[in-house]
Amino acid sequence: MVFEKIKKIIEEQLGIEQNKIMMNTSFKELEMDSLEFFQIIIEIEEQFGLQIEDAEAITTVAEAVKFVEENVDCV
Repeated sequence: MVFEKIKKIIEEQLGIEQNKIMMNTSFKELEMDSLEFFQIIIEIEEQFGLQIEDAEAITTVAEAVKFVEENVDCV
């Protein structure tokens, strides 16, 4: 469920088809600039009601999913 929501956020922000976004996809592979990356981080924070202090430490979709799952009570 978290993975699906994050895929949707990435799709909406970058216009990338969801089927091209896998758990092991790195944000670098998605060829986004830093502004696009931080827009995705902000959207994740808003969607899940959390604060990501060290966004640069999140380098893959899987790391984003893991962060959300570990920091949100009812996912």
